[in-house]
Amino acid sequence: MQQEAPTGGAGGTGEPLEVWIDQDLCTGDGICAQYAPEVFELDIDGLAYVKSADDELLQEVGASTPVPLPLLQDVVDSAKECPGDCIHVRRVSDGVEVFGPDAE
Repeated sequence: MQQEAPTGGAGGTGEPLEVWIDQDLCTGDGICAQYAPEVFELDIDGLAYVKSADDELLQEVGASTPVPLPLLQDVVDSAKECPGDCIHVRRVSDGVEVFGPDAE
């Protein structure tokens, strides 16, 4: 059974969300990995990356991963607390950022 994460916008439409990290802005503080270690991990280069549902580190530029509903608040908190403002959470359907530095 696939879980869908609600958006952070008014009304919570139940649309799936995905998250990605801009490594060019990552400060390597690891706050994201503390909040949601199932989604984020620091690599040997000291930067944070997202992980796949299979726990695989996704190191491609712009790689994104689905946000599991039970971890939505942890991922949102990561984006809010990130000192590098490099965590982007967007709707899968239209790519609109709902949490992060470019959120509307």
